[in-house]
Amino acid sequence: MVANRVIGFSSSYLQIYKKYKNYTRGKSVNTLENTFAKRMIGSPYFSPIFEGMLTITGLSIGKKGSTEKLVDNIGFHLESGQTLGVVGETGSGKSLTALSIMGLLPQQLEIQKGIILLDDKDITRLSAKEQESIRGQRISMIFQEPMTALNPVMRCGKQVLEVIRQHRKITTKDAKKEVLELFQKVRLPRPEKIFSAYPHEISGGQKQRIMIAMAMANKPDLLIADEPTTALDVTVQKEILKLLKALQLEYGMTLLFITHDLAVVAEIAEQVAVMHKGKIVESGPAKEIFLNPKHPYTKGLLSCRPPQNVRLNQLPTLQDFLNTKEEFVPDPVSSDARTKRLKTLYEKDPLFRVDALEKDYVLSKSFWGKPREILQAVNGVSFNVYPGETLGLVGESGCGKTTLGRSLLRLIDPDKGSILYQTEDLATLSRKAMKPLRKDLSIVFQDPYSSLNPRISIGEAIMEPMRVHKLYKSKKECREQAMELLQKTGLEEAHFYRYPHEFSGGQRQRIVIARALALQPKFIICDEAVSALDVSVQAVVLNLLNKLKSEFGFTYIFISHDLSVVRFMSDRIMVMKDGNIVEVGDADEVYHHPKEEYTRQLIAAVPNIHYSTI
Repeated sequence: MVANRVIGFSSSYLQIYKKYKNYTRGKSVNTLENTFAKRMIGSPYFSPIFEGMLTITGLSIGKKGSTEKLVDNIGFHLESGQTLGVVGETGSGKSLTALSIMGLLPQQLEIQKGIILLDDKDITRLSAKEQESIRGQRISMIFQEPMTALNPVMRCGKQVLEVIRQHRKITTKDAKKEVLELFQKVRLPRPEKIFSAYPHEISGGQKQRIMIAMAMANKPDLLIADEPTTALDVTVQKEILKLLKALQLEYGMTLLFITHDLAVVAEIAEQVAVMHKGKIVESGPAKEIFLNPKHPYTKGLLSCRPPQNVRLNQLPTLQDFLNTKEEFVPDPVSSDARTKRLKTLYEKDPLFRVDALEKDYVLSKSFWGKPREILQAVNGVSFNVYPGETLGLVGESGCGKTTLGRSLLRLIDPDKGSILYQTEDLATLSRKAMKPLRKDLSIVFQDPYSSLNPRISIGEAIMEPMRVHKLYKSKKECREQAMELLQKTGLEEAHFYRYPHEFSGGQRQRIVIARALALQPKFIICDEAVSALDVSVQAVVLNLLNKLKSEFGFTYIFISHDLSVVRFMSDRIMVMKDGNIVEVGDADEVYHHPKEEYTRQLIAAVPNIHYSTI
């Protein structure tokens, strides 16, 4: 009998069988074997060979007391030493799957059904104490946001040391020695200094390395990496991916890598599972998924990133693939149309003329209050911005991009230099003199979560700048304008009365854009406006920014660390490093024929799907 042969194939399968046997209620063993074997063999996620690290079968997660499923009957099998990439948008169920493996689901959620086998143990049936002994030792996790995952009032080294001492009997001195060795392994500079530093004193990339060191502290068998590179510079992202692969090889770990970006998965995973609305819609070897995607959702995710070989008028979005039976046809920009546009742009007088702009920060002072250590954030930069242009500003974190952008708007006072906006030198104006000009100048911040007041409704947030600048005579006119802006940015009138916590990340970014448009500005700085968004949402927001620019004739400075995104948006690109402009030129020319080695490094770090290397 086939069913009996399969059940006898491995001890792990028998363990599942024994667990299900407890629920038989008088059924004969043969009947149970047949029913269960048929069900398992018929599942698209079932592999009859269970000799592996992790096996998930029929996993469903939902709210307690509810039949609604947030994760719906998913399963996959992960061999020891293998890397599985789980990819999908925010809300697809990726992180919930990871948290269920760790036994860290939020209190209001529960595993409604399914099995999670770690070797031959179903960890869903373990007690809280047994799960705690596995967590951090056999299974470890790198969380998505290192700033919130690290304790802000505890020194970095102590947080890693605590993880070691919780699972092993070891002296503080020996544990500290291990932590310093780990810091060296994850390539943190000055391990002793970072051991004593607080999270806010180190960069985002360094915080992520601390999280990796913490996850690796007890040499786990299974490492879950949940969006470990989201919002990091492309160069730092590339280093983190290399580091994870090196550590996996050294420790012989199994790796479950969660992300929203298929191009990132291509860099690290052999197997891929694509999740959408709580279900796995496609799975298989990475090469097969990338070369021949079957599901429209997978095709959409692959197409949402700006392509490297062609400039498009508009990026494809998921809706182009999910809501149509027709094959999506890209709309490339013709070279003649681009040449004509650039000629028209640069025949005009500049909107901004920036000359020898400088901004320094004092890092430390002597006993007498004199500066001892100074950081030159912006070091004598000069450039022009033309009306209707999108000028891309690209560089790694800490290069001075944000300081430069905020200095242009006088959100930060520059130390030296001039900022000529039309005929006014903004650098010399008082606050009172700046106020009438502020309605012409706006900014879209990187983090839509912190740039919206959680205590006021969306409508009030959009109307607030209108009232400050007395743009309309009555509240009714302000309200009508706010409603119109919501519609223009792809939101609904009903959203006017809702609060920020009721929206997704992509929706919040649209709200921030609507607020930036409230004063009908001439010039907008987009400061990393899409860096923390899913690639699918990112495509929608980039298309929206281009549409609004065409409709209202805005001038943008588009700040990002991702050169592929900057190239799609920009007419010219300006590359910044250590407070200096190292290269500036036509966007396509800079991207395809960079003159500086630093620019070449940024381009090489952009994640790309190289079929020949998968």
